[in-house]
Amino acid sequence: MQVATTPAQRPSDAKLLLVDAGGRMEHRPRVHLAACGRAGDLVVANDAATIPASLRGVLRRSGAVVEIRLAGRRSLAVDDIREVAAVIFGSGDHRTRTEDRPPPPPLSPGDVLDLGPLEATVVRPLGHPRLLAVRFAGSPEEIWSGILRHGQPVQYAHLQEPLAIWDVWTRVAALPAAFEPPSAGFLLDWKLLQELRTRGIGFATLTHAAGLSSTGDPTLDARLPLDEPYRIPETTARAITRVRAAGGRIIALGTTVTRALEHAASPSGTLRAGAGLATQRIGPATRLCVVDAIVTGIHEPGESHYTLLRAFANDRVLAAMGQQLEQYGYRTHEFGDSVLVERAIWRSSSRPEL
Repeated sequence: MQVATTPAQRPSDAKLLLVDAGGRMEHRPRVHLAACGRAGDLVVANDAATIPASLRGVLRRSGAVVEIRLAGRRSLAVDDIREVAAVIFGSGDHRTRTEDRPPPPPLSPGDVLDLGPLEATVVRPLGHPRLLAVRFAGSPEEIWSGILRHGQPVQYAHLQEPLAIWDVWTRVAALPAAFEPPSAGFLLDWKLLQELRTRGIGFATLTHAAGLSSTGDPTLDARLPLDEPYRIPETTARAITRVRAAGGRIIALGTTVTRALEHAASPSGTLRAGAGLATQRIGPATRLCVVDAIVTGIHEPGESHYTLLRAFANDRVLAAMGQQLEQYGYRTHEFGDSVLVERAIWRSSSRPEL
């Protein structure tokens, strides 16, 4: 596979690998995504706008350079920004591989970080030296203003040029909530949305605070994804209930959509609208209650996103998928190509009836 090194959301040559419920595979141009659906299906996307969540500054007592990457909030409430979870690095920038970044200087509760116009105080460690709760000084309006003026989008070494905020916003971006972009939604444009409508395929959104995809530390990466708040509109919940009752498929545009929908579903498959905090990890032992298929990027074994795919297909199918992706030169990372994976036949019998 190749690494996508250009921040182009909809390259004309983007590829899509279809993996159906029986494990059969087919290669298509990604612009044919709408043709992969059926009348009566529903595509659900994450409409979270991406926050410029990388903040550079110094440790006040020593002047040591630090970078913090915002990584977690308890809710999507606009004023719930004073205290956040953050992953903290030492000197360097995104051009250095995350796993090669030096650790931050030793930090203790009460230490103050000067982050451009923002002041943040270390509150407590969160089970790892690089993961800390920090509290910003000022009102929510002042904090948001400081983040927007001083912050940069989180990015990694495969993208050398600094990202602009518009590089990481999807066409349906709304509430600033995601710490990294819900990049499965990069393929959305108005033409695709119109084609879905023409084919009788519904479209709905929810908001989920997509978190960091990597911290550079294997122990901390093993805890990903962290807890992530979400909100499912009543209109989306009703649309999902209606489509499932009529026998249509729910197609999640991304892992964050899958996580939110499955967290909000009861064991019987009833979907709860409103706000929630996704705390679960989805994997091979997960019994999917809502999502029938997922459109996502290209992920490597061991990553949390790949682990989520194991709820849709067994390891044999996913290994064969990886071979196809390698053979046909699919591009990885957030600006790469896509796969559409249907929930396997061997899991379909466990789907609860409405």
